[in-house]
Amino acid sequence: MLTGVASAGVVARRAGLLVRACHPAPTAAVTVLSVALFSSAGNTAARCAIGGLAVLAGQLSIGWSNDLIDRERDVVAGRTDKPLASGGLSAAALGTATALAVLASIPLSLALGWPAGVLHLAAVAAGWAYNLWLKFRAVSPLPYLVAFAALPVIATLSRHRQWPAAWVVAAAGLVGVAAHFANVLPDLDSDARTGVRGLPQRLGFRRSALIAAALVVLVAVLVLLARPGPLTAAGLLTALVLAAITRRAQGNQAFVFVMLAGAADLAVVIGSGGLR
Repeated sequence: MLTGVASAGVVARRAGLLVRACHPAPTAAVTVLSVALFSSAGNTAARCAIGGLAVLAGQLSIGWSNDLIDRERDVVAGRTDKPLASGGLSAAALGTATALAVLASIPLSLALGWPAGVLHLAAVAAGWAYNLWLKFRAVSPLPYLVAFAALPVIATLSRHRQWPAAWVVAAAGLVGVAAHFANVLPDLDSDARTGVRGLPQRLGFRRSALIAAALVVLVAVLVLLARPGPLTAAGLLTALVLAAITRRAQGNQAFVFVMLAGAADLAVVIGSGGLR
């Protein structure tokens, strides 16, 4: 009995470390957003569940591979919040989890139909390309633009093999770029020490925070022009308020406010029937 309890405790601890290593906030946010997009596009509950699991598997593979690839840099930066760098997880365990996530994402993606499935796998590949190469270059926003723009397309292709309106794709892509600028803000100092030179790192905290805030406002304006009405006007006002707060925020606070503004933008896209 005691052995079984101890084994369960070890499993629970390892699971907790894997959750910490997957970049849980972005992983959860993208997965929830994707399920909302699938639902808004008129997919069945079963198809929404499959789509959510496919996106979750892809995001897990991206998050875990990021920590595997960045292990030495995280050690140099003293990242005690990273289970692999701090010694809580072994590279073998994290590598196995990453491989399983990749393997799971393939059949789950293709279960959405081959056009949507292939596009989702391409979006996952964009995330891997960022981890391996693009985060060191000035084109670092590109994989975020591509992957986020793909999400509403995947949702509608899964439903009836038609693309959503161009403004919906543009709005999602711009939210992705805003997410990139906001996501790296807390890590700019450690990135500078370890040679990560994406576009936000080159521009610095204040300019990157300003760009992230400006992008979510731009998305709100785009949605208002495409779907004028009280709902989209309220979305624009919300984005303006959160963007103004972002300009004075520090570190993780800026990321939180930009993500709230981006979520409000995409909520308005969904609420206005943009995917129907």
